[in-house]
Amino acid sequence: MDAADRHHEMLTGEELNHRIKNIFAVVSALVALTARTRPEAKEFSRDLRGRIGALAQAHAFVRPRGQGTDGEEGQTLQAFLRSLFSAYAAGGEARVRVAGDDAGFDDQAATSLALLFHELAVNAAEHGALSVEGGRVELDIRRRGERLLLVWRELGGPAAVAPQHQGFGASLAVMSVEGQLGGRLEQEWAETGLIVRIDLPATALSRRDEALKSTKTQASGVDPSPEQGGGQ
Repeated sequence: MDAADRHHEMLTGEELNHRIKNIFAVVSALVALTARTRPEAKEFSRDLRGRIGALAQAHAFVRPRGQGTDGEEGQTLQAFLRSLFSAYAAGGEARVRVAGDDAGFDDQAATSLALLFHELAVNAAEHGALSVEGGRVELDIRRRGERLLLVWRELGGPAAVAPQHQGFGASLAVMSVEGQLGGRLEQEWAETGLIVRIDLPATALSRRDEALKSTKTQASGVDPSPEQGGGQ
């Protein structure tokens, strides 16, 4: 690809990103306008606009490859999560503290991750640790072989109480983990606060990269299986 082609691709990518941002903004505005004429939909509108905002933030942070942008390259899971949780900071101090191992991830995982952690943070702000002064959340990330384990632990807030029925937000979180990322999600309603354990295949965060590696390997005719040891 020569310089002219790269420049054209960059301009096309920027135009596409601009249009996608406008779509998010227009959809959010339409939801807000509709809610003004339907007071009974105010709470639904607020929740939906929050989810749209989380998706817009995910798109802004991680952009698809091949669009001539710098969005995806070099971005990491921890950086993305800290950006997502920045709205919950108090006095310049993070109330959702992310620690542990880091990992690269792509745009395909960004949507599911944004929805998952948006729902957890909103729930914590309304009912959990972030609803009281001094409450906080610790999010620990650990790589265990081919698995990635994330533990969301709320501290300093009210005791967690299991809901009588699973709401839409909780269903969305489960769908994001189990349906989109191929993982498992477990919740524990502890006296100290909600604990959520998320177990993902490490490849769930970079399926595009894995697919590209597989394609390149097949094209080169190299056996993708680990090389066996030498002499007998």
